Amino acid sequence: MTTVGFIGSGNIGSTVARLSVAAGHQVVLSNSRGPETLAGLVAELGPLARAATGAEAAAAGDIVVVTIPLKAYDSVPAEPLAGKLVLDTCNYYPERDGHVAALDDGLETSSELVQHHFAQSAVVKVFNNIFFKHLESLARPAGSADRTFLPIAGDDDSAKAATARYLDEIGYGAVDVGNLADSWRQQPGTPVYGAPYGSFSDPAGHPAPEATIREALEQASR
Repeated sequence: MTTVGFIGSGNIGSTVARLSVAAGHQVVLSNSRGPETLAGLVAELGPLARAATGAEAAAAGDIVVVTIPLKAYDSVPAEPLAGKLVLDTCNYYPERDGHVAALDDGLETSSELVQHHFAQSAVVKVFNNIFFKHLESLARPAGSADRTFLPIAGDDDSAKAATARYLDEIGYGAVDVGNLADSWRQQPGTPVYGAPYGSFSDPAGHPAPEATIREALEQASR
């Protein structure tokens, strides 16, 4: 049984936690407001879930999902995540995060910034390109004809392989985008962001097979 720690438990974090519990994994949830504010979510998720501080969630997780506004990434202590697989769901929205010159100029990707901060961890970009309601509704068991795929990017091949196994367990296939420098292909404003899974106005969405995701990634341009 894998333990998945969550730094942030908003829409994406809570959805990934639900999928993880459904797959039989333990989850340790945290947010910036304190464990007591997560009592309702923990009760909903059941005995495989508990709330904790961010440091406790980081220490407990075999996999740690960092799912917070990008502007807050460097407020997360890096030491508790040393040696761990970190799944980065963060997106750069200048209107929320403030302008970052390296990102505005295309010199780095947001996940490269996250990797610099968590220098002793293996960061993989995932879950950032799909609407949280679609993420919940489109999960399918391995082998399903209507299985949906998600893009992943990372600098460590073993970390990407571990991420693909985890995605498989919670209901998704993986398409390897490449290194974190290549993760711009799955960032906001690219063809693979949101659109392959359906309109945001439709909470059910529709499946996005591997070929659809690969085609969208190939259409990305800067």
